Amino acid sequence: MLDRLDFEPVFFAPFVSSIMRVEAGWIDYNGHLNMAYYNVLFDRAVDEVLELLGCGAGYVKSRRQSWFTAEVHVRYLRELHVEDPVRVTFQLINYDNKRLHFFEQLFHAADGWVSATSENLALHVDMAAGKTAALPADVAAALAKMKTAHAKLPLPEAAGRRIAMPRRS
Repeated sequence: MLDRLDFEPVFFAPFVSSIMRVEAGWIDYNGHLNMAYYNVLFDRAVDEVLELLGCGAGYVKSRRQSWFTAEVHVRYLRELHVEDPVRVTFQLINYDNKRLHFFEQLFHAADGWVSATSENLALHVDMAAGKTAALPADVAAALAKMKTAHAKLPLPEAAGRRIAMPRRS
């Protein structure tokens, strides 16, 4: 097994998560994936990204810093069912010294259609102080590399959308 320090991460554009499956306990009384578990799948993909960036679970333990979600906009586009295989793509839109703006798409891994999207704003937090904190240099450098790779991608059509009722004529 490779040690995290033995290699330089490669930032594919976009990042593609490992394959996950819709679990039986996540199915609601309508017979499809309950809305809360779409967020679980998106969050698991974010965990993979944070590990790649060097600020995953070990980072929280060793440096007492982490990422907290501040805002999320999820769009539910197509139903998922028990045992469906899925993958999540992650596109870094922007970041600064305390915030991360990213867009995710949840794909049916076998058939390739998009089930949902999630646009997020996360805050870098000092766990001991209980408030936002500037990124350490190594994490900022990793984010800069990811941003360079992801800058080649078009901005997702749904990024920046707001929720609103259509205007009546």
